[in-house]
Amino acid sequence: MTLAIDRRQFLKAAAAAGGALALEFSRPAAAGILDMSKEGEGPEVTHWIVIHPDDRVVIRIARSEMGQGSMTGLAQLVAEELECDWHKVSTEFASPNEQIKRKRIWGSMSTGGSAAIRTSQEYLRKSGAAAREMLVAAAAEQWKVPASECTVSKGMIAHGRRRVSYGRIAARVGKAAAPAEPKLKDAKDWTIAGQSVARLDIPDKVMGKPVFGVDVQLPGMLMASIVQCPIFLGKVKGVDDSEAKKMRGVKGVVREENFVAVVADNWWRANRAARKLRIEWDGGKYAEASSETILASFKEGLEAKDNAVAHKVGDADSAMQAAAKVIGAEYDSPYLSHATLEPMTCTAWFKDDGRLEVWTSTQNAEASMATAAETAGMPLERVEVHKPFLGGGFGRRGAAQDYVKQGVLIAKRFPGKPVKLIWSREEDMQHGFYRPASLVRMQAGLDANGNLLALRSTIACPSILALLRPEAIKNGIDFTAVRTLSDAPYTIPNQQCNYAMRNGHVPVGFWRAPGLQNAFYRECFLDEVAHAAGRDPVELRLSMLKQGDKNRGVLEAVAKAAKWGSPLPPGVHRGVAVSDGFGSYTAMVAEVSVKEGEIHVHRLVFAIDSGYVVNPDACRAQAEGNAVFNLGQLFQANTVKDGHIVQSNFNDFPLPRMPIAPKVDVVLVPTGGFWGGHGEPGALCVMPSVLNAVFAATGKRIRSLPIPEGALNT
Repeated sequence: MTLAIDRRQFLKAAAAAGGALALEFSRPAAAGILDMSKEGEGPEVTHWIVIHPDDRVVIRIARSEMGQGSMTGLAQLVAEELECDWHKVSTEFASPNEQIKRKRIWGSMSTGGSAAIRTSQEYLRKSGAAAREMLVAAAAEQWKVPASECTVSKGMIAHGRRRVSYGRIAARVGKAAAPAEPKLKDAKDWTIAGQSVARLDIPDKVMGKPVFGVDVQLPGMLMASIVQCPIFLGKVKGVDDSEAKKMRGVKGVVREENFVAVVADNWWRANRAARKLRIEWDGGKYAEASSETILASFKEGLEAKDNAVAHKVGDADSAMQAAAKVIGAEYDSPYLSHATLEPMTCTAWFKDDGRLEVWTSTQNAEASMATAAETAGMPLERVEVHKPFLGGGFGRRGAAQDYVKQGVLIAKRFPGKPVKLIWSREEDMQHGFYRPASLVRMQAGLDANGNLLALRSTIACPSILALLRPEAIKNGIDFTAVRTLSDAPYTIPNQQCNYAMRNGHVPVGFWRAPGLQNAFYRECFLDEVAHAAGRDPVELRLSMLKQGDKNRGVLEAVAKAAKWGSPLPPGVHRGVAVSDGFGSYTAMVAEVSVKEGEIHVHRLVFAIDSGYVVNPDACRAQAEGNAVFNLGQLFQANTVKDGHIVQSNFNDFPLPRMPIAPKVDVVLVPTGGFWGGHGEPGALCVMPSVLNAVFAATGKRIRSLPIPEGALNT
């Protein structure tokens, strides 16, 4: 049987939900319950829930787990409405292959855009509630009593003195239709959701039990090391593999259009042999591209007269002319690698029975399966993707599935044998889908009383969507490129944001909180406005935020928690920033000192309103992780020379180390009524709050990242 689903259409649909963007266009299809259980296992009560006779509850997870804790949070939502015993809950990943066969019954399998919980919470909660109602109905039918007279607590159904556990009654549910609109609990009545329950993945991780993509081991497995064209969009012109083939353990050399791979009996041998390859590359027209030529294209973009208008309110040009004071500045930031600790990896196995199995660390299992099927030329139902834990994602393993395509192409040459491709650290660092470099020009007009009359911004940068989702570009605007600049919450009567799309050869992609650098630009420039107007940075922002605005709420909360305006130890200064994104509202105060040109971040106070909080401890952990991760921007950059990325490892692209980690105080202020994310909102205010504090400490503005050497020396 071949399913009537076109691979290309499926690839487009899966990609639409991929990456850190992850717009949610679909909901799980209505479908009858299919018994997926094996003999001796518990029945499937709903497609999300399997209950075993011994009362163990297995909750299926469609999203990926990469350390963010959403696997536990998603299970909490289901368990809360199911009213099972949390201590008997475990999870398993839903099968992408079954997802196709069952008409995408689990909805989106993409994990990005801080969307795992916020975009699936409703149908997950309904699934748990529906299962509870079905189980109670089955028990009531057995007892011949009204279901309304039955009660449930921790997986035990009761009526008078009679008791029956979920495990004993689950088989009686059979294939009964789930209620379409089961009653959901009010958040104030939650006992599992909203609590800091221990994450389900932590015990096994502490013991080293879980298998990441890089750890996959299969019988008779071969290993592959890859060498890609150092110049993006370049091709293999010729290769001499004679020396590589002589080396011990080498099983073959695979040449494709833009890479050469060596396959051996272990990765060390494959990688050593790959270094012996003598490859002639055709770098094409980008062989002389550099950071300087890319910046020049951005500068040309700022001056262009035909830039797309992303946002316009009032007449910024006229307001600037009438302003008592006009200030302006240019800011820029570099390309940045995702630098996941687990490099790109994919294991592919063309089985003797005509099936293809793939094991890969992915943020979007559907996109991985679509890529594998397309590359192999096989129908989707003949492909299965096994989804292990991820050793970091940050958007790299979502929309871009280049490593899966490579893994399948290589394994295709070795039918019947599993082949695991692992990129070296150098390949990983120099062949990413980078956070876009960008240049922005900001201008503000003030009246005689220091009020902000007009704000104008023009940003020049590559478009992520042009590369990965071109159909999402509207009127020349990539919304990820202009967000935060085009949707500022402040009540400024005259605003305009222009976009100069300047696409080069360096591939760009969704990097934790796409558009993140725009918060740095906007909030640091607002600090310049406050200084020019002689106004307190918090007071200026509050004056432009209406009562009831959730941005105002988090700013007031963080100012109170940080005791804004109160004395600090000598040499320590504060900076503030506000930014909403990914469904949530955030503000941050940084406490910073600068000694001998070195920045010391002592404390970050972070306030977030995400509507609801499913696991407070996980949300705090996300904020702490965001703080350390994003402090790396102070000294990280990927630069371009002769068409290729210069940095190759952590020696020249350093990761933040433990001594840099500040104290992070998290203020959770959920106001309800909406669902926001936590994985990326915590990133938005780190740079601007820290750099605004640096100005308060030194009187020096940092408008270019990473901070130039010696810029803060006295």
